Amino acid sequence: MAAPICVARIGAAHGVRGAVKLWTFTEDPLAVRDYGPLTTKDGARQFEVTHVREAKDHLVATIKGVATREDAERLNGIELYIARDKLPATEDDEYYHADLIGLAAVNAANEPLGRVAAIHNFGAGDIIEIAPPQGPTMLLPFTNAVVPTVDLAGGRVVIELPTEVEGDDDAPTLT
Repeated sequence: MAAPICVARIGAAHGVRGAVKLWTFTEDPLAVRDYGPLTTKDGARQFEVTHVREAKDHLVATIKGVATREDAERLNGIELYIARDKLPATEDDEYYHADLIGLAAVNAANEPLGRVAAIHNFGAGDIIEIAPPQGPTMLLPFTNAVVPTVDLAGGRVVIELPTEVEGDDDAPTLT
């Protein structure tokens, strides 16, 4: 069975009636209400989102059985998961981050570079993090130029390392 997929994280309480701030990790933030019951990663606790509305950079959600601010405060930081098979199928050239984590990273000559450690998005586009066998991880833009091939069936991604990085000029000398 595939590992569950994290689709949201509960944040701080919102108001006094048990609502919580909710950060979603789905393309459509409101889809979190359509997945049915959500669980903790180990499946020990289950949560049902009964209502959501958009706020500035998150959702405000009510969760079944959570009626007070104190109840909501106890949920702060809990990540919410669903079974992988509940997610919709992806289009060509679309991937779930969870499907990429752990894939082998190789260059065009099929020489190993490491493994995909994470996918990040700090606001300017997706970044793929490659963990080599030794040394620091590499953060590279997740673009068709840098990652021309994603081979899920073969368990690998092909990385075309950029020859130069913007801003990589010699540092100015201070006198």
